[in-house]
Amino acid sequence: MAWTNSRVFRPFLESVFKNTAAFDLDGDSFKAALYNNSITPDNDVSAANSAYNVDQWGTANELYEVGQWAQAGVALTTPVIDVSSADVVFWDADDTASGSGADITNAVGTLVYDDTLTTPVADQGVCYLYFGGAFTSTNGTFTVSWPATGLWRATLT
Repeated sequence: MAWTNSRVFRPFLESVFKNTAAFDLDGDSFKAALYNNSITPDNDVSAANSAYNVDQWGTANELYEVGQWAQAGVALTTPVIDVSSADVVFWDADDTASGSGADITNAVGTLVYDDTLTTPVADQGVCYLYFGGAFTSTNGTFTVSWPATGLWRATLT
């Protein structure tokens, strides 16, 4: 079992398109929780199983350090939907960082979830991002540098 890619959760898109959950992608509070390589993320799980602290996104697989990278994740700052490029929509945020004395070992990816909504699913996952390998911080700052193209991107055809 291992991470191999980054994906948007299909149930998140379904919730947005069918308006069954009131996601506000530039107003809600979103968090990024770090995970080890003990899971195999799946973007086709149910909305409930995409949520933080449910199924494989449980705390047993989560990496955190009190006072540095919080359990349940670090808040994304300045989330925004960007439509400034023709035929492209993407969701972005500022890079997310721990405190300056973090000890994080073998982080391979992050779950990004909505920490604002409680219904129909509390802490529903938006997407997960694979780092491409295991990363460690020893008494330093652990930073997740989001892709320049955003946390997720859609090209319109």
